[in-house]
Amino acid sequence: MKTNQELFEFIKNSPSAFHTVDTVKRELVENGYTELYESEAWELSEGGKYFVTRNGTSLIAFVNRSSGGFMISASHSDSPAFRLKINNEKSGAQTRLDVEKYGGMIYYSWLDRPLSLAGRVVVKNENGIEARLINLDRDIAVIPSVAIHFNRTVNDGYKFNPAVDLLPLVASGEKKGELISQVAKELSVKPEDILSHDLFLYNRDAGRTVGLDGEYILSPRLDDLECVFASLKAFLSAKATDSTPVLAIFDNEEVGSETKQGAASTFLYDTLSKIAGESYTVRLAKSMMVSADNAHARHPNHPELSDAENAPEMNGGIVIKWNANQRYTTDAVSAALFMRICERCSAKTQNFYNRADMLGGSTLGTIADTKVSVSTVDIGLAQLAMHSANETAGAYDLDNLVCAMTEFFSTAIKIDGQNVILS
Repeated sequence: MKTNQELFEFIKNSPSAFHTVDTVKRELVENGYTELYESEAWELSEGGKYFVTRNGTSLIAFVNRSSGGFMISASHSDSPAFRLKINNEKSGAQTRLDVEKYGGMIYYSWLDRPLSLAGRVVVKNENGIEARLINLDRDIAVIPSVAIHFNRTVNDGYKFNPAVDLLPLVASGEKKGELISQVAKELSVKPEDILSHDLFLYNRDAGRTVGLDGEYILSPRLDDLECVFASLKAFLSAKATDSTPVLAIFDNEEVGSETKQGAASTFLYDTLSKIAGESYTVRLAKSMMVSADNAHARHPNHPELSDAENAPEMNGGIVIKWNANQRYTTDAVSAALFMRICERCSAKTQNFYNRADMLGGSTLGTIADTKVSVSTVDIGLAQLAMHSANETAGAYDLDNLVCAMTEFFSTAIKIDGQNVILS
């Protein structure tokens, strides 16, 4: 399907959170959006199209309206990965990289795969420092498995030690400093000009469709770039209304969001309050947020891990996520509003609950709601192998989400007593 191929290209261009935001920025600029800066005063025109970034890994875009509420989507730019340490090479007969894990990874899924390096490098210049993006975009490393002859019980269960088992092999012989030299060469600077970096290894496997009839998609970073992509595509194609459509992409969801650029930061509040000024609280009462982060599909080999009656299926439509303890912020009103919006474009929906005796994850909605309190629904697309180096989802679900989010951004909310009117 065409939309899935576009998604694969988007994911290929977004190997790190820095590149995700850069890819979105380029798409916004091509569609007439102007970049704003938090360090400057804003002069906004009616109907003007703008975006602002924080730390290079979070972004908020909007079409300015002087009245009406905010229709906000929230998704995240980061994915579990290995982060390179500053002193990053272990020398010997073979040179390995010294890394630490970022987020909740499925370790074994990273073994024996082609890995590359991408992220941000900070270099010195004549006046101070400058941050630059880099993507080596070639196979530079691998984390090799131990042969079964040396670990005959590996298939009985093995506890990986990240400091021992998961060090990427990068060169033959002792080549200390070679990686940073190659990074410097790629950036056309001297190695000594590199002061620091935020560099991550990523899986270079290409996204693809699989299944007898192409029913599934298999790709790195579906969580959460599938929702980022769908929200961006919908945001750019939505019809104008009295409301202000807001595309929010946050970093650090995989490690709790409590950073200056995460959903727990002031980034969304700062941006919306600048847009609305004195009418901020009034406009917020007419607003809604869709927290879009992929959901767990019922695993065909392990259906016992899911709630018997509320487990979504791949290709079953958009997942509405519920949790009594507010790990997800969905309630009856926000779910009903979202379902009515989905009805307008015939987008299918289904529900997710964890089994009552099992803990689940959390996501952006509840966290963002503590900073910007609006009616919020947590949704996503059903997938398998969440946090694996490669993840699997339904090939037909993406169009459902693009359709629903386009309708969402094209909707305005009006409050009439206890009634909520969608227009």
